[in-house]
Amino acid sequence: MSIDETTRLARNTGEPVNPLAHLSDETIAELAKEFDAIHDEVYASLGDKDRKYITSVIAAQRQLLVAGRVLLLGSTSKPAWLAGTACLGIAKILENMEIGHNVMHGQWDWMNDPEIHSSVWDWDTASTANSWKHSHNYVHHTYTNIRGKDKDLGYEIMRIDPRQKWHPAYLAQPFYNVLLMAFFEWGVALHDLDIEAIRRGEKPVKDLVEDLKGIGVKARKQFVKDYVGWPIISAGAFALAQLASGGRLPESKRSRLASKLRGSARFGKNRRTAALLDSRLSGVESTFLSTVAANFTANIIRNVWSNAIIFCGHFPDQAYTFSQEEVENETRGGWYVRQLVGAANIDGGPLFHLMSGNLSYQVEHHLYPDMPSTRYSDVAPKIKDICERYELPYNTGPFFQQWGMVQRTIARLAFPGGKMRPKPGPYRPEESWRRKFAEGATKDSEAAKTRGRVPAGHPAAGPEHNSGGVDVQPPPRGND
Repeated sequence: MSIDETTRLARNTGEPVNPLAHLSDETIAELAKEFDAIHDEVYASLGDKDRKYITSVIAAQRQLLVAGRVLLLGSTSKPAWLAGTACLGIAKILENMEIGHNVMHGQWDWMNDPEIHSSVWDWDTASTANSWKHSHNYVHHTYTNIRGKDKDLGYEIMRIDPRQKWHPAYLAQPFYNVLLMAFFEWGVALHDLDIEAIRRGEKPVKDLVEDLKGIGVKARKQFVKDYVGWPIISAGAFALAQLASGGRLPESKRSRLASKLRGSARFGKNRRTAALLDSRLSGVESTFLSTVAANFTANIIRNVWSNAIIFCGHFPDQAYTFSQEEVENETRGGWYVRQLVGAANIDGGPLFHLMSGNLSYQVEHHLYPDMPSTRYSDVAPKIKDICERYELPYNTGPFFQQWGMVQRTIARLAFPGGKMRPKPGPYRPEESWRRKFAEGATKDSEAAKTRGRVPAGHPAAGPEHNSGGVDVQPPPRGND
């Protein structure tokens, strides 16, 4: 069946046709070889340049973190507060997106670094490493966009596909979507508990207890670090600086605690205590509270940004979802195509890609979840080339376009009904891109050489290679 015929069918039925419908079994097998070859080519070339990249990003993130903490020692100053909060927010984004997410995916396990390895790395977010690696690395990346199997499809609390059965609870999703943006790390942590599996008796209660203990430990660490420890250090630093300067540092004339004491029936008459607090505590108190506010704001910045990037990569109109019947007896080539069309990229420059953890290349990430994130920009032209030759879509768009689609879907599907949005047709590159790709191609490209044969095995070949972080399980090579 040609791509034009499948498009006509989609118009007649209102349902998107499986992107594999126009491909023969032999063609799908060739697709699998091409996708495998791209992976092998990259893994055969990993080396010092890649190692220097991740160690440099980790070093820069830690320097930003230190800069933010130092600036917030003077958090009563508005410029220091803004600069410190910005540094801290950026550091948290880098740690969460480009470092934590990707390290725990096993992207840097090939270095055999005892510190930068998926089996030992933990991140500054509410999800425990083990729970996240199971729910995300295994469940989501293996069963991507399969309705009823991929628990990340709407995170089990949102209706983001018209074929999901409507429930009155979805009427509130535009509202709790806003809360999810602000407190995304906690939403993901609760999602990783897999409450539905517990209800069905598939997850032992003891496992739930262990997960809750892990989240409790993470919550305590974050609370103590961001809302007790560092604010006390900032307040102490202000007190020492005020003492050393002989009281010359500007501070509020009134302490909030003193104001409350004055309004208390029990302590209101103790004017000496209130006066002492006004003269000695107001600056310390203001510094403590402003540092708490800065840390809270930085966490919100990280949560809103990561929510936006992840939702833009999974829920815009271009992304396909699949029934369980459609993926029965799925071959390796079919798995690759499902990853290809079940995700969407976000256009942007190098800085944007860095701050997104290179999840702006969500298509490439789903094809190769174990590939070092910096290589996604290198393989993207090869993926586009495959899409053009096999008449497959390559989903991408500007940030606000993708984000707008997601928010529209969440608002519309909160109500009953809803129609499928049109899906993109085959990728059609502009002539300028075609010339650029032709100029960048090399005669020794492993992907080009292996289009007609099964690529040679590599010790860490394929997205399913054994690792502390990579548990995704696509169909094995050679089953197409």
